[in-house]
Amino acid sequence: MGQVLDRFQDKQWRQSKIRKITDKAFESLKKEDETAHLTFEDLYIAVLLVYNDLNKHLPGPHFDPPSKDRVKQVMKECDVNPDGKIDRDEFYEFIKRMTEDTFTRISQGLIVTLVVAPMVALATMRAIEGLPGSIGKIAKKIPKSLYVSLVTLAIVALRNWLQRISYNN
Repeated sequence: MGQVLDRFQDKQWRQSKIRKITDKAFESLKKEDETAHLTFEDLYIAVLLVYNDLNKHLPGPHFDPPSKDRVKQVMKECDVNPDGKIDRDEFYEFIKRMTEDTFTRISQGLIVTLVVAPMVALATMRAIEGLPGSIGKIAKKIPKSLYVSLVTLAIVALRNWLQRISYNN
């Protein structure tokens, strides 16, 4: 668990992964006949592709891509040499800005999963241990780590199931 949290906190590791993803996306969108620059249309396609991958691979609800107006606004902000085109380094900043709100929401979901769910599990275990009869005795015999893990997995599964239901409706 500590290794997972270290990975989320390691800014350099995250930036290198984002750089690798943006470089790959930049190369796939760059036209053969042009120099290393992307136009607005290319950038909007890149944003749609990035959000498609985010929705496929990351936990949490469906994230709608930003509007064309938002893409134009961020493009102007990231276009250091105002030529109306984005180069590789500008593209990296562009993607970071376009996805920062989404990653914040994903991080909040991970905090709920990794911190709040175990706390809820411990609180319910204490409540169950206080019940009279055999239920309380059984709860006292279950190792806390096993109980917390099972309840956390159940909460995550329930959350994912509810998100799939809301996404399909």
